[in-house]
Amino acid sequence: MSAYLLILLSVISRVIPHPAWLNFTTVGASLLYFGARRPLRQAILPVAVLAGTDFYLTTYAYGYPFHISSYLVTWAWYAGMILLGAGMLKAKASTGRVLGAAVLSATSFFVISNFAVWAGSALYPHSGAGLTACYVAALPFYRNDLLSTTVFSVIVFGAPQIVSYLLHRQQAGRPAVS
Repeated sequence: MSAYLLILLSVISRVIPHPAWLNFTTVGASLLYFGARRPLRQAILPVAVLAGTDFYLTTYAYGYPFHISSYLVTWAWYAGMILLGAGMLKAKASTGRVLGAAVLSATSFFVISNFAVWAGSALYPHSGAGLTACYVAALPFYRNDLLSTTVFSVIVFGAPQIVSYLLHRQQAGRPAVS
């Protein structure tokens, strides 16, 4: 159930009004967690919900025309992060694996989505300089995505471990914190 609640939190973190530069959402962490905790046959639901959120934000919040081809890369990335969570974190969600998955999540989104913007739009010249400009312009968003994905991944994967540890100490008659 908590995996579904995290997907809902991801939607909320995207649709609540916030400055465009903030880009501090739970999307990457929730997809990794979903992949690690739910059967893959259920992966269509979070991808569909986040795709619906993309449609809503594009057409209603931003007032742009919606072109499905512009979002196929993003939707494939959503599915890829669920697969990454399943492959990297389902069997063992160690600190190193969680941090590695968080970095892979944010970095892959930065690389893939910005390449798609450069290749599929006229915002930047289709040259090496244009591609570089596209990536440079996106660095503040990458920083915030890397930070938010890492923070939320540590929380969602680490909190149950910390609670379990504290409960075990309490049941053993030792103080929870020394």
